[in-house]
Amino acid sequence: MSGTAHAPLEVQANTDWLGLRGARVVVAGAGGIGGACALAYAAAGASVVVVDRDAAALAALASAPGTAAAERFETIAADLSGHGSGERVIAEAVERLGGIDVLLHAVGINDRRPILEFTEDEWERVMRINLFTLFGLAQAAGRRMVEQGHGRVLALSSVSGLLAHHSHGPYAASKGGINQLLRVMAREWAASGVTVNALAPGYIETPLTAGHLSKPGKREELESLVPAGRLGTPDELTGPALFLSSRHAGFITGHIMYIDGGRTLV
Repeated sequence: MSGTAHAPLEVQANTDWLGLRGARVVVAGAGGIGGACALAYAAAGASVVVVDRDAAALAALASAPGTAAAERFETIAADLSGHGSGERVIAEAVERLGGIDVLLHAVGINDRRPILEFTEDEWERVMRINLFTLFGLAQAAGRRMVEQGHGRVLALSSVSGLLAHHSHGPYAASKGGINQLLRVMAREWAASGVTVNALAPGYIETPLTAGHLSKPGKREELESLVPAGRLGTPDELTGPALFLSSRHAGFITGHIMYIDGGRTLV
């Protein structure tokens, strides 16, 4: 080995090593993980449109300092659960951005009760918000991505799509449905240069879990199930989301990436 110093790796010198500067990104879901990922895309220099029915959450996100690096950062207030809403929202986002390269679906609710306590309407509400909204958005985005010959589709799944958690019936079913829907999309769109993958977080501290974690002993109980010995944070989802959206992940499709501190190992 010579005594001369090695040249620095390109990744160290290239501030856009992910290749996301100028990428046109749509994020569905402004709170928790969706909001954190939207800010991460902005920090990478992407143009971002965030969609949510909560106008206050959108306003708070749009005013965050982290949006400054984005080429543009806009919001759309919309309820995605209605028929045809996915196509309408994607059409509006594409008009604003001039196209779409990345879709991240981070919309979801949970209702922690035993299965025997649910009515059909309550079951349908969870499925419609968690699963049906993904179908509408991903189908609309997929049409455009397949036509242009490239694109990245990501959605938040959950360890609940694999594990049989008590009192998670509709939620677990919706996440299992997300996993299989994404795998079929990945199979159908792979030859068109479109990748489709899921991010499956474990126990993450978000507005969705805040009420549950505030119950006596619940935080300690969940932490005891995680080999890492702690709960995750929304920011720990942003790196995987950016990578799977990047030029480096062009040969990765149909995968469910568990981001869970080892929860699915035990």
